[in-house]
Amino acid sequence: MRKNFLPFSRPSITEEDISAVGEVLRSGWITTGPNAAAFERDFSEYVGCPHAVALGSASAGMHLILKALNIGPGDEVITPSMTWVSTVNLIVLAGAVPVFADIHRDTLMVTPETIAPCFSPRTRAVIPVHFAGASADITALKGLADQKGVPLVEDAAHALGTHHGGGHVGATGTSIFSFHPIKNITTGEGGMFCTDDDEMAERIGRLKFHGLGVDAYDRQTQGRSPQAQVLEPGYKYNMTDMAAVLGLRQLHRLNQFNRKRNQLAARYLEWLANMDELLPLAIPENTTQHAWHLFMVRLDTDRAGISRDEFMEGLKARNIGTGLHFRAVHLQKYYRESMGMEKGALPHTEWNSDRICSLPLFPDMTFEDVDSVVEAVKEILSH
Repeated sequence: MRKNFLPFSRPSITEEDISAVGEVLRSGWITTGPNAAAFERDFSEYVGCPHAVALGSASAGMHLILKALNIGPGDEVITPSMTWVSTVNLIVLAGAVPVFADIHRDTLMVTPETIAPCFSPRTRAVIPVHFAGASADITALKGLADQKGVPLVEDAAHALGTHHGGGHVGATGTSIFSFHPIKNITTGEGGMFCTDDDEMAERIGRLKFHGLGVDAYDRQTQGRSPQAQVLEPGYKYNMTDMAAVLGLRQLHRLNQFNRKRNQLAARYLEWLANMDELLPLAIPENTTQHAWHLFMVRLDTDRAGISRDEFMEGLKARNIGTGLHFRAVHLQKYYRESMGMEKGALPHTEWNSDRICSLPLFPDMTFEDVDSVVEAVKEILSH
């Protein structure tokens, strides 16, 4: 058994990263400033999108797009239940109704076939989720959304470094990325709103900072213009320079991070190939570059003779951390009670929600770490 605990994820922070944050602290300009502007510029270049707006979180980006689309009471938003609760919570807080689409059983992502029955005259947006570093079939999903005359917003929290059909996820349309500590790069907490819509980019940039017509950091005056006025009520979702400088440094190492993630994932797949009790996710054909944000397996509970939760406890007892991404939102207490949701509504979502488990995967892991996880898994399943 391992002597030291192996978390399922850990950010890769160097002494140089720490020094860079220290330099920002010493500079006297620690809120939104030149580093946030540089992070937005370099991020838009990396993804290939015309506009990138740095925010305090990906959840902030989701809140702002719902506001910008004027989604409110009486409206419906289609999204999967196999996602983090943030998006669904924000839909409800806007006064709208989440309409849950089921997922493909082996990719954990919505498809045109699963969202098609969810449209109604009240549908105001579709929010598909790219999952674990793979891409949803965004071309087909956009085609269906366009046909219905409904805007589509990509939840790309898992997809930094993910390519779909040869291009980076988020290069076109509207997408939101996350920099939470478990993501492929981190700013501590943070997110990026990307769009090819000039007017939308301007409005999100305004809404993120009190509705002012000029950002907290004006690239010409290096300070707020004295003429800046509130053009509409806004929020306080800007990213600080302390966070942005870390994001900048992480972004410049992203390809290196993702290469290591791919190598670790390949080792997992090789070792686990002959374990009938564990089912890896399928990789969609349209995912031309996988970011391996998570390495997820589904436990065949019938073959294994134990539950997923018992499997996770067994790994924890052997000093190995795991994650659960995610428990189905529609079966969370609030949504069961407020929406009358019951088991059976989304069969593929529920089947996976009861069986999924994320094994440790982060760039600073060693191949020996992977081997120790696999040995622990074999030991648990052999019992």
